Amino acid sequence: MTKGRLEAFSDGVIAILITIMVLELKVPHGDDWAALRPLVPAFSTYVLSFVFLGIYWNNHHHMLLAADRIDGRVLWANLHLLFWLSLVPVTTGWVGNTNLAPLPTALYGVDLLFAAIAYTILQTAILARQDSGSKLATAVGKDIKGKLSVALYVLAIPLAFVRPWISAALYVLVALIWLVPDRRIESVLNR
Repeated sequence: MTKGRLEAFSDGVIAILITIMVLELKVPHGDDWAALRPLVPAFSTYVLSFVFLGIYWNNHHHMLLAADRIDGRVLWANLHLLFWLSLVPVTTGWVGNTNLAPLPTALYGVDLLFAAIAYTILQTAILARQDSGSKLATAVGKDIKGKLSVALYVLAIPLAFVRPWISAALYVLVALIWLVPDRRIESVLNR
């Protein structure tokens, strides 16, 4: 399988996940601003999950762009990542419909944690197929953002049972960390 086919398949899955999430948003009942108030929790969670899926889509694209070759291990690691991402619409809907109830908020974090771990596994599998000193290995470096993200998820999950809003704030923080432009791969590829 070529990198292009793997990327196209992954792009399609992520596009479907975003579509599923938006279809879960309910049409407001009423024609004034007050009709939107009940939708705020679900919409807020949707926006956060949309951002997360966008981050994965963007980073996945850049990682494959920098990769020279892939193998069966990479294909399975990619499916592993897509599995955890495929649960995002379910956990998103549950958190949004329960207004940050502790268990749904914690399981949202578990899903994000396992997606982050799966991305790291995929990254490791791709790096194993590259030549020593590859552009991708140079770009990834110590992967501080990846490690920090995992640590914040691990912290946020139990905090959901104490103060769910703290967990939500940590999830937003992870998204913000990744929204800061990460030009590691682009800068290495442009050299």
